Amino acid sequence: MFKAIPASGPVTLQTNLADYAISKALKGGEIASDLVKLEFTGTKIANQSFKPYVREGKFDASELAIVTLLQALAWNKPIVMLPAVVVGRFQHNCISYDCRKGDITPKQLEGKRVGVRAYTQTTGAWVRGLLAHEYDVDINKVKWFTYEDPHVSEYQEPDFLARFEPNGKTMEELMFEGLFDAVIVGGEIPNEPRAKTLIPNAKQAALDWHKKTGAVTVNHFFTVSNEVAKRPELVAEIWRMLKASKAAMPAPADGVDVHPFGWEENRKNLELIIEYSFEQKLIPRKVNVEELITPVTRDLKL
Repeated sequence: MFKAIPASGPVTLQTNLADYAISKALKGGEIASDLVKLEFTGTKIANQSFKPYVREGKFDASELAIVTLLQALAWNKPIVMLPAVVVGRFQHNCISYDCRKGDITPKQLEGKRVGVRAYTQTTGAWVRGLLAHEYDVDINKVKWFTYEDPHVSEYQEPDFLARFEPNGKTMEELMFEGLFDAVIVGGEIPNEPRAKTLIPNAKQAALDWHKKTGAVTVNHFFTVSNEVAKRPELVAEIWRMLKASKAAMPAPADGVDVHPFGWEENRKNLELIIEYSFEQKLIPRKVNVEELITPVTRDLKL
């Protein structure tokens, strides 16, 4: 599935990693290595490369959404996870509704039509988990609509999902046309007076949730193929480069590190998304965080 890596010497790895503040120094060439060259050949929007990565082994290394990663590991894909978050954000502001029809509360979402790009989308999993656990929403009473297949082909979607065709329109546009009562997207709808976040005061609600739980709704982790992981020195060098790139980032304005590095630093985050994923039938069983750790990655620390 994945290409073989030379047993010794320097390597060039085909890599899927998009442009973020955390990847800027790495992709800009400020961080170099005599052992590992990362050749960035992925798509501009990283999730568009997830399917060929997990199905075809198109890359040697890639960022990967945590739900896709959990599914890939559940179906024994030869991928190794590094405890390095390259996309992290709070997700409380990622579900919006058309407020022209009047305000609704999270609980009132039951029975309504909600659009989401894919049922397996990590943002959707976090939002559904938050609604269920923090706002007493019975997510099984929501009518879920999707238009994308899961990245991991072995996963069978639940039969309660309905499909729709975007036909060149965004989910927000379709919501304003009346197809959906709410939509889950990757962030706030900017400068849009017709929409409100379903969770009131979403930014403050996220900070309050973080203070209560100690968790961050992490999204993408960095991963490598098993072929790369056969050489522990390559994994250690990639880890060094990722850490250096993170260190070059501006400090977060609100003081919350949404890109935690390290297994212990991510334990609570992983426990929550595993719980949410299992409850939502995204993974076949509730795995333990220790099952995600390999001998090659066990000692990776910030």
